Amino acid sequence: MNTVEPQAIYRKDYQPSAYLIRTTDLSFDLSEDETLVLSKVLYYQNPNLASQECRLFLNGVNLELISILIDGVQPNYQLVDEGLELSDLSNEFTLEITTRIHPEKNTSLNGLYQSSGNFCTQCEAHGFRQITYYLDRPDVLSVFTTHIKADHKRYPILLSNGNLISSKSGEVTWHDPSLKPCYLFALVAGDFAVLEDTYTTISGNEVALKIYVES
Repeated sequence: MNTVEPQAIYRKDYQPSAYLIRTTDLSFDLSEDETLVLSKVLYYQNPNLASQECRLFLNGVNLELISILIDGVQPNYQLVDEGLELSDLSNEFTLEITTRIHPEKNTSLNGLYQSSGNFCTQCEAHGFRQITYYLDRPDVLSVFTTHIKADHKRYPILLSNGNLISSKSGEVTWHDPSLKPCYLFALVAGDFAVLEDTYTTISGNEVALKIYVES
């Protein structure tokens, strides 16, 4: 478990990211003794910077790197303290990273962890870096699509950000069309009771309300 003490971050030291993100596609395979996370992220160079860098640092803590590809090819990379460094990058590319994490052993209550047998996330302020290697900073926004696979008997409810676009026994896909930083990412999986209702917006749209609690 990472025991590094948090350090102050000062506004005067702020530097915009050399790369930004168009889309983030996450696939979670949840199980009792490990979780595999596949991230497919479309990066592009920040057009607002005068000088363009071809290097990128991604935050990552307590992750086991299984595989890494850029546009289907093994890239130049180096694992370093608190993350991963990539070099010789193009203006735009798709980065695919598979990591293995252990929510069942995660007692930091950051990232993805288990509580009362359920999977939960806490990504604010810097918890997402315990899920996958990523630009874990509040000024980088992305559209998120999240696929979750789990044992339907143990985890009949699988939730994430946005709108549910597909669902079958033990597998769901959520899509959030609103740009957001990764610290707002959320995932919950477990056996919950649900209270359902609806309300009508001022424009006349009927919206479903669902409140989930431990059963």
